[in-house]
Amino acid sequence: MFKRLISAALVFGMAAIAPPAQAQTCAPREVIVERLKHQFDESLSSAGLQKGRPVDVIVEIWSSQGSGTFTVLLSHPTGLSCLVASGQHYFIVPEHDRRNDPAS
Repeated sequence: MFKRLISAALVFGMAAIAPPAQAQTCAPREVIVERLKHQFDESLSSAGLQKGRPVDVIVEIWSSQGSGTFTVLLSHPTGLSCLVASGQHYFIVPEHDRRNDPAS
């Protein structure tokens, strides 16, 4: 019984301290922006300020009209940016459709 208890504690303890399956990638903003521009032909599409604790961050959406790719960044005041999400088939919702959306 004692061996099972120790084994279970080790397994669950290791799982608790394991890195997340999809860890954020962070680097100086200039490095990430350069890569987005040159490797993916993306440009800044929209951004906004996210108030937070301990600091506020800028949420940026970069996209490419040609390839349809997009990237979501969180940029910190320290100059560090972190990739939060990326994908394909990015599109912009026309203003007319946003006004007629029953959910808004």
